[in-house]
Amino acid sequence: MLGVDGLNLAMMIADSGLIDTAVNELMDNIQLLIAAENRGVNTSVQNHLLKWRGQVKKKMTNVCETERFQQELALYQEVIHWDENTFFRKIPEVLQQLEWHSAFYTTARQLCEQKKNFSNPMFPRYFCDQWYNSLSNALKQAQVMELEANKEKVLDDLYQRIETLRSMDQVTDTDDVQSIHRLWNMASAKLGKVDLAVMKKHAEFLKKHKEIQQIAESLGRMASEVDDPDLQRASIETLQLVEEQSDQATDDIVGVHQSDDLNKILPNEMLFLAHPELEVIFYKHLIDKRLLNYRMQGKSRTLSKVTTSKPANAQVDIEKGPFVVCIDASGSMNGFPEQCAKAVAYALMQIALADNRDCYVVIFSTQIITYQLTKQDGLREVCDFLSYTFKGGTDLELALSDAIKTMHSDRYKNADLVVISDFMAPKPSQELNDAINTLKAQHNRFHAISLSRYGNPQLMEIFDYSWRYYPGIIGRLIKSRSSVK
Repeated sequence: MLGVDGLNLAMMIADSGLIDTAVNELMDNIQLLIAAENRGVNTSVQNHLLKWRGQVKKKMTNVCETERFQQELALYQEVIHWDENTFFRKIPEVLQQLEWHSAFYTTARQLCEQKKNFSNPMFPRYFCDQWYNSLSNALKQAQVMELEANKEKVLDDLYQRIETLRSMDQVTDTDDVQSIHRLWNMASAKLGKVDLAVMKKHAEFLKKHKEIQQIAESLGRMASEVDDPDLQRASIETLQLVEEQSDQATDDIVGVHQSDDLNKILPNEMLFLAHPELEVIFYKHLIDKRLLNYRMQGKSRTLSKVTTSKPANAQVDIEKGPFVVCIDASGSMNGFPEQCAKAVAYALMQIALADNRDCYVVIFSTQIITYQLTKQDGLREVCDFLSYTFKGGTDLELALSDAIKTMHSDRYKNADLVVISDFMAPKPSQELNDAINTLKAQHNRFHAISLSRYGNPQLMEIFDYSWRYYPGIIGRLIKSRSSVK
């Protein structure tokens, strides 16, 4: 008798082309809108849908793990191993179990009500074969429903991201494809007029104060200046759609062969079922896989990872780590220094987008609040951060301790920690100083941007690089290299 594994059956249906058809329908649905809206977004949408393709396939496969299907599959697996006597004796119990949760119940009852079937030794096999088809159809229907529900969600998400990017045209003038792609990844949150007004305000402030932009650009370049072979990318993995010849695809009929596939059976084989005397021959051929079937052939398309290596030369691509931006949110930073600090963070976020880096912001006073500006709903995080009002005292050591704890991982290799403060605080403890030096030895860099002329000089010495920008009518920009202990 036929055996069935629920997971393999679900995978077979999920791989049948339903998802690829859905992806193509989605692309056709928004193609014109994308082309009219943003140059470079088309590629982002394609990548987004390829990622969604994998996610929805997993969800469709998991449909078979619901209680309804698990119970029926378990019962089916039990029945197909019964001998004929056990089958005819226990089939009434099977019908009772199928009654409340199986789409096959009505068909099963009708088959069992035909008394002649109980004298046919091939009936158990035929019964289980029909049951298998019912399970397959029910699972396919459930997967289609799951696919349709997810298709609606991803379509809403795509339109939301397109709308958010259109709104972002007011606050960013980047034409860089990489930056647009990162903005797309951050655009899952809906932005209101207040959010856009906040970002526009700081974008305009940044344009007026070129010195702040210069600081951010200098910070962005420093990751590329590290001479460390361990930080060089040796290979790159990309996803490509690969076409292969497959007998499972149904593009063309290329011949005839013997098999047990009832979906591809030749019409003349069905004649055996028209005569009771020949019906046994049909089932015998089905068991022996000798029914004449059309042989189908076509091209299947699968998403495969392709790895390419880059030659080692003077222009190697350095892995640039994330920005970790610690901002003093004490009351002494209120006003113009607060605007400068937020503008620096906003500029670093834009550089992170272009360089495919992460950007984390830690606001500290007597407590710590963190923002991850480059995650899926990063634009919402940006708006929340820019709207925060500075107040309270200063606990720089608390912020540095928390940042150091976070940076002890591979994810923060070659990271840039940037502290923006007036640095009116005591010198850090020796324990904290030792922890900073350990991270420096691992190619992490520590930067200070001082927004006051009264900062503690001993505190500034722990940083690799320091900038002093004194907000006032005449801003002054001083960059210096501090001594590294």
